[in-house]
Amino acid sequence: MSSPVLNSHQRAFLKSLAHPLKPVVLVGSDGLTPGLEGAVDRALEDHELIKVKLGQSFTGERRSAASSLGAATDAAVVQVIGRMIVLFRPRPGERDGRARIELPA
Repeated sequence: MSSPVLNSHQRAFLKSLAHPLKPVVLVGSDGLTPGLEGAVDRALEDHELIKVKLGQSFTGERRSAASSLGAATDAAVVQVIGRMIVLFRPRPGERDGRARIELPA
């Protein structure tokens, strides 16, 4: 599976949905470890749209960290703002009765 390609309308729509969300994964001084990638993958399975916070102790480059996380989890990087990364990966079909996020065309 490859990461979804988003157009500007879809990106703006996802930003509006992500605005009230709290971060579900915190990246610390260890950086991008396989365990962290697994946690992001599980969060994306559960939520489709998540925020990842780069903690104060994270010393890497923010945009490269975002693209690495996106590539490792087959997710699209919606936004990188400050120390916050917004990732989106569509869930295939309904699961557990939860609806998918429907993107505008």
